[in-house]
Amino acid sequence: MNTFRERVPSHPHKPSQNELLDKGHRTKLVDCQFTMAFAERVVAQALLVVMAALLQLSHAAVYKVGDSGGWTIIGNIDYKQWAATKTFQVGDIILFEYNAQFHNVMRITHPMYKTCNASAPLDTYTTGNDSINITTKGHHYFLCGVPGHCQAGQKVDINVLRTSETAPTTAPSGLSPSVPLVGAPAPSPSNAVSLKVSKGSFSKLGLAIAAFAVLLSGFH
Repeated sequence: MNTFRERVPSHPHKPSQNELLDKGHRTKLVDCQFTMAFAERVVAQALLVVMAALLQLSHAAVYKVGDSGGWTIIGNIDYKQWAATKTFQVGDIILFEYNAQFHNVMRITHPMYKTCNASAPLDTYTTGNDSINITTKGHHYFLCGVPGHCQAGQKVDINVLRTSETAPTTAPSGLSPSVPLVGAPAPSPSNAVSLKVSKGSFSKLGLAIAAFAVLLSGFH
C-alpha cells in the first residue's frame, strides 16, 4: 500500500537580496512616517502655545506712570488719582520714565508703602526707563527711594482687580473724567494713557501660523 507523503524541502527558503532590501525599505518608510507624524504633533502643540500667548499679549496695555509728567516730584502729580482712573490687568506693562540722577523705583510691601519705608525694597529699578510686567492680580506698590520723595507723593499703587471686584467707573466728586487735576500736566497726544498693543499685527501673525500648520500637515 502506497502512502502519499508531502515532500518537505530539505533546506528552508532563504530570502533573496532584493527581498531583504525591499523589507528594509518598508521598515524605513514606516519609521519615517512615524517620525513625521510625531513631529507634526509636536509642532501643532507648539503652535497652540504660541497662539495662546499671542492672544493674551494682544489684550495687554502699556501704562506710563504719570502720563506725560512721568515719575517725578515736580508738578504735584497725584499718582493715586492717576492709578484710580486705570483698569489694570495681568499682562499689562507699567512704564516708569524719570531722571535716573534724581529718582529711582522700588517695589515694596503695603506697610512700607503706607509709611514710605524704603529700607528693604523687594525690587529696585534705576535705569530711568523701567518696564515692569504685571504677572499677578492684587496690589503692586511702588515708591521712589530717594529721601523725602515718597513723602512728597512719589508713590503709586497698581491694583489689578480680582474677579469679585469692579473697575472704577466714576471720577472724584466735582471732576469730569476728561478734566485733569489742577496743577497736574495734561497728557499730550503723543503720550497716551494706555498704549494698546496692535491687535492687527498679531491677528496676521496668527493667520500665518495657522497657514503654516495646514501646510505642514499636507506633507504627511
